[in-house]
Amino acid sequence: MNKLHASLALAASLGMAVLPGCASLGHDDSTLAQPALSKQALAALAQAESDVRAARAAFTLWTPAEDALNKALAAAQAGDSAGVIEQAKLASGLCRLSADQAAYPSTELK
Repeated sequence: MNKLHASLALAASLGMAVLPGCASLGHDDSTLAQPALSKQALAALAQAESDVRAARAAFTLWTPAEDALNKALAAAQAGDSAGVIEQAKLASGLCRLSADQAAYPSTELK
């Protein structure tokens, strides 16, 4: 039984030593670099993420707001600052509207 444990320990340690080397194969670090976004785009994206998170927590999140955030994130991946700002502002605006809607009187008949 001790030989089995020793063999497993050896195999695990060898596997751990080999895995970090395999992780870097086939990847060029320059292709992993993200295009730079403007400060305004980064700020708008951070605000939109915060607004969507708050709307989700309050159960007032509209799906178009979530879609706009996803489009802003995709634009960020592509390095499109203008697209990030446009979609992030849309997401934040929709989250504000959805929060306002929660304060409207109910339309349920009682």
